[in-house]
Amino acid sequence: MDPIVNLATYPGLDARIVILRAADEVDAVFIRTERCNVLLDTLATPALCRQALDRLAGHMAADRPLLVINSHMDWDHFWGNAALDRRIPIVAHDAALERLRQPAALQILDEKRQEQRFRDVEIFGPTLTFGGETMTIHGGDLTLKLIHTPGHTPDHVAVWIPQVRTCLAVDAVEFPIPEVWSSNPADLRALCASLMRIHGLQADHVVLAHGQSADPAVVDANLRYFSRLRDRVAGLSDIGVDASVLAGRSDFQLQDLVAMPKHMPDEMRAFYESCHRSNLAAVLEACSAGVEFIGDDFDA
Repeated sequence: MDPIVNLATYPGLDARIVILRAADEVDAVFIRTERCNVLLDTLATPALCRQALDRLAGHMAADRPLLVINSHMDWDHFWGNAALDRRIPIVAHDAALERLRQPAALQILDEKRQEQRFRDVEIFGPTLTFGGETMTIHGGDLTLKLIHTPGHTPDHVAVWIPQVRTCLAVDAVEFPIPEVWSSNPADLRALCASLMRIHGLQADHVVLAHGQSADPAVVDANLRYFSRLRDRVAGLSDIGVDASVLAGRSDFQLQDLVAMPKHMPDEMRAFYESCHRSNLAAVLEACSAGVEFIGDDFDA
């Protein structure tokens, strides 16, 4: 059964920005500008997207069109697209279409359809894409700068709103840790570069899709985590050790590297421990290949 979508905000967050929270699963974001209504991500199912649009009835400007941004093609962020009127433009990075062409896109849907709530999901992708580093949406009072921030996924996009010094970081920043796309050192370097790019914005608010936070300190914490991993791996006598084995050592366990919430549910803790093993495998690969992926500014 789908969770209930609730509206949320954070202290000091501009009133034109509204968080759409599907319980602990994921947050989407609505932004009202002078020229258009903007929805960043459509949640995990068409039913959730319809819930979100219903909740937003009092926040949307009726005389302005709706524009949707897909941050990336992870199922919990865009499977709600199918609920949209087909005339609504859906913007994403060019790499999103490449992901949708991969067999994995349908494989994940086939697996998820074992659950009742995903039975009516149909993959409906973006209709307008951009290449390169950025795309700008001029909303009049607010400017939305879409920034390609790969590393978590190849197609990932964050949104920078300079007038209110707010970055909608989606999954490029995550509490307690983000997850790298693969063990390829290039993906790890891309993720750390994306974190550094967001850090360089010096935002007052960094809104996450997971972790229910807008604290910019999470960006620094994510960077320190990867810096600590690098330093500890560099100190190993044998970096050919398996990441799953290494993650069991007391000095490489997730809770030894980041502050974990005391009351995090067991299922969520297991998920982030899996992310940690993936990150550790990527760091091992990078260190073994002599690939630098993070600078010295965030040494522990």
